[in-house]
Amino acid sequence: MHIQFLGAADAVTGSKHLIDTGSHRILLDCGLFQGYKNLRERNWARLPVSARHVDTVVLSHAHLDHSGYLPALVKQGFHGRVFATPATCDLAEVLLLDSAHLQEEDARRANLHGYSRHSPAEPLYTAEDARRALNRLRPLPFGEEIELHPEVTVEYTSAGHLLGAASVTLRCKGQTIVFSGDLGRQHDLLMPPPEPVREADVLLVESTYGNRLHPTDDVLEALGELVRSALQRGGSVLMPTFAVGRAQALMLALHRLKQAGKIPAKVPIFLDSPMAAAATQLYERHKDLLRVSPEEVAHMCDGVTLVESPQESEALTRSTYPRIVLSASGMATGGRVLHHLKVMAPNPRNLVIFPGFQVGGSRGAKMIAGATEVKIHGEYVPIKAEVRHLEGFSGHADAGELMDWLRHFHKPPRHTYVVHGEPEAADALRTRIKEELGWRVSVPDHLARVDLA
Repeated sequence: MHIQFLGAADAVTGSKHLIDTGSHRILLDCGLFQGYKNLRERNWARLPVSARHVDTVVLSHAHLDHSGYLPALVKQGFHGRVFATPATCDLAEVLLLDSAHLQEEDARRANLHGYSRHSPAEPLYTAEDARRALNRLRPLPFGEEIELHPEVTVEYTSAGHLLGAASVTLRCKGQTIVFSGDLGRQHDLLMPPPEPVREADVLLVESTYGNRLHPTDDVLEALGELVRSALQRGGSVLMPTFAVGRAQALMLALHRLKQAGKIPAKVPIFLDSPMAAAATQLYERHKDLLRVSPEEVAHMCDGVTLVESPQESEALTRSTYPRIVLSASGMATGGRVLHHLKVMAPNPRNLVIFPGFQVGGSRGAKMIAGATEVKIHGEYVPIKAEVRHLEGFSGHADAGELMDWLRHFHKPPRHTYVVHGEPEAADALRTRIKEELGWRVSVPDHLARVDLA
């Protein structure tokens, strides 16, 4: 029996970990690489194992860096079952169809304007591929252990972080393999803290924030102060946001700020993301998984205008009235937010807030690092607006919270592998695990294969 790290080993994206029991192949996560071009190019490379030879996919949650490669796997011939929690199944439908649409649209635009070096430019997968992938989903509730194959079972434990997000426990031929998935925070706005896992022979733990702590400042106070300042100088606020999780947390935060009189009650708020609007309905459907009261969930969208059609979105970009715009994608890698950036970023009165982690190589990462221009749709756009980064809205556990989660294990795993982090973050967490817990721990290389016997 062995494990091969097909993604998120030397990077924070592309989560894919192949467990081969000798008679059954299980892919833990099936994510897209994002960020730097050399990472994104991995999405186009064939996996070391044929998609037809993968028997089962087990998703930890719906974010695209954990689920977004699934349509490509199906396109390559995968025909097995895909397990996910019920909420993840619902969110995956929204995310994967939107991802396919964006890729088809990017290819169409590249061919129309000729700014791709490929002729013709093609999407990684289509909406039809995404629908075929969604047909393979099988819901598995938290705490219910099922058999994937003789001597192989899987069980989910709540990980916080995102609606439906889970840690995965595989029991294979007498060994217990645990994958943390993305772990949430102790005091997240929307999600409860991650539940502990008590035992593992082999542990894979994420390290997105493995080398830093979240700010201790009140994130709502910081957001309110920034928004007030921009509005007072006659500017507008743009928040590139992940459509799932972050958009809902931001709407809740803005609702609370209005209720407390910290921002003007009449400032117009626009949610320009059909996917975020659809995801918000799913948050209402699965409100029993949230730490927020049903009443507050029901009022989360009060005062928010949902922008649906492309024509409405274009009209919003032409507006000069001070406003708050939430639009996907969260790292400004695609979607409607790019049209808002092209219009709003050159104006020094405006404010662009990136709430949460920005993967290296993304436009968001470049902007918070001080870029004076970014390339959008083949053109360079000057960045003169104020740009701020509010890490307090991140849905990831920080280094201290990761260590706290690890301390719940009754005994040390035989080996711990640190994954899903930038090299510096992953190595920092590895060092803490070794020095503070005394565990056997390492950071695997991309495509490394490890014998689990």
